[in-house]
Amino acid sequence: MNVQGILPFARTLLENTLEKGDIAIDCTVGNGHDTVFLAQLVEASGHVYGFDIQEEAINKTKQRLRKEQLHQVTLFQCGHEQFATKLPADHLSKVKAAIFNLGYLPGGDKSIVTQGTTTIKAIQQLLQNMPQGGTIVLVIYHGHQEGKKEKETIESYVTQINQKTAHVLKYQFLNQVNNPPYVIGIEKR
Repeated sequence: MNVQGILPFARTLLENTLEKGDIAIDCTVGNGHDTVFLAQLVEASGHVYGFDIQEEAINKTKQRLRKEQLHQVTLFQCGHEQFATKLPADHLSKVKAAIFNLGYLPGGDKSIVTQGTTTIKAIQQLLQNMPQGGTIVLVIYHGHQEGKKEKETIESYVTQINQKTAHVLKYQFLNQVNNPPYVIGIEKR
C-alpha cells in the first residue's frame, strides 16, 4: 500500500480535475506554492485567481510566480468570500477547481487566521457557480485555537451538503499526534 500524505493527496485531487485551459482559484495564496501548482496545471491558456487578505502573502506569491515565469494569474488582496465579485462573469461559471489552506500564513502573523464563516460563504458561491465535476479542496490546519473553531464550523456545514449536490470526503490520518492537518474534498455533482 502506498498512502499519500495530506498535501500530495490534495494536489492529486486538483490534478485529477484540472486540464490545460481551465480556470482555478487559490483561495488562500499564502506563500504561493499552490498558486504556482495550479498555474502549471492550467498552463498559459488557462487562468488562476488567487486571494489572500495579507499583503505579505500577495507579495511572496508574486515573487514566486515571476521566478517561475507564470503570467496566467491574477491576485487579489481580499478575502476569498469576495471571489464571485472579482472574477470576470465569463470565468465565474468555468471555475473547475479551488483550494483552501486554512489557518494562518506559514511564517507569518499567527493572529491573522482564516474564518469558518467566510470560508463557508466561498464554498457556497463555488458550488452555486462551478460546473458539474468541479472540485473544492480544503486543507484544514486545526492545531491552534481558532483552527479548532474553524474545523468544527466547516465540518458542520459540509456534512449537511445534500449528496445530490456534491460528494464530500474526508482524508485524514487517524493515528498521528498533535492535530495533523487533513483534507476535505468536495466534488460538485
